[in-house]
Amino acid sequence: VQLVESGGGLVQAGGSLRLSCAASERTFSSYAMGWFRQAPGKEREFVAAISWSGGRTYYADSVKGRFTISGDNAQKKVYLQMNSLKPEDTAVYSCAGAPWVTTLPNEYDYWGQGTQVTVSS
Repeated sequence: VQLVESGGGLVQAGGSLRLSCAASERTFSSYAMGWFRQAPGKEREFVAAISWSGGRTYYADSVKGRFTISGDNAQKKVYLQMNSLKPEDTAVYSCAGAPWVTTLPNEYDYWGQGTQVTVSS
């Protein structure tokens, strides 16, 4: 399964962006999907995850209430709607696929290349 992110960019604090993650195969629909981010000099950080059915979602406390993860199995896409962005949200955002919904990056089998999100103050 190949994952390709898009939608990153430069935005002012308080603004919004929607990230997309497109999967290459139908098997995508049986995977839980997650978004992670990594800022320069920092560890990779869990952002959000969604079960393959879409019935369960999980968020890091730092983004809860501002970010929303959603999925479209027919389109083989996962989205991350990011509102009320803050400078501390600046990072490379990557989507990933796992056999079960999890917040742990080492449990994800497939990773995209990442997309840069920069939030200016």
